[in-house]
Amino acid sequence: MADADRSVTAVIASERPRLKAWLRRQVPDAQDVEDILQDAFFEFVVAARLMEPIRHAGAWLFTVVRNRVTDRRRQAGRMLDAAGSPSADPGASPLFATEDESIVDLLPDPAAGPEESYARKRLIQALEEAVLALPADQRLVFIAHEIDGISFKAMAQASGESINTLLSRKHYAVKALRQRLQALRDEVMGS
Repeated sequence: MADADRSVTAVIASERPRLKAWLRRQVPDAQDVEDILQDAFFEFVVAARLMEPIRHAGAWLFTVVRNRVTDRRRQAGRMLDAAGSPSADPGASPLFATEDESIVDLLPDPAAGPEESYARKRLIQALEEAVLALPADQRLVFIAHEIDGISFKAMAQASGESINTLLSRKHYAVKALRQRLQALRDEVMGS
């Protein structure tokens, strides 16, 4: 094995536990965690062979992993927009678990015309920004439940938090999102 290959292997072995631990806090699905890690490591191997040596390999890998997580969250938002409804997959979980906590009613119907379609796109972009602005504990619960479809019971088992704590965090996240998006909806819809 060449020195460069040994160096790449050593970096991957040393950074894997740290990156995996961070990813587990960001992405609840273990398979997605492994997929993101494999993508990042593949990109690292290719970059190490094509470019000059990467000076801060750990930071470089963390940036790649963080960007992959962001890409997946954006993709989930685009899937919401493209479907014109909370989910294009009939087997997927709804955007919100209960009727009384739904933000879907804030989104205009894209079939109503170009203005409504534009307004919907603005609201979805604002939703993405609002979710990223939530406190980390609320954001993680909201994304795990609403985007990734993970049950509160599974989250409680994985995190060690009580179901009531997770429900409370989701409630505060939904409340904050609803308040932040209502002002934009009023502006866009002229209510």
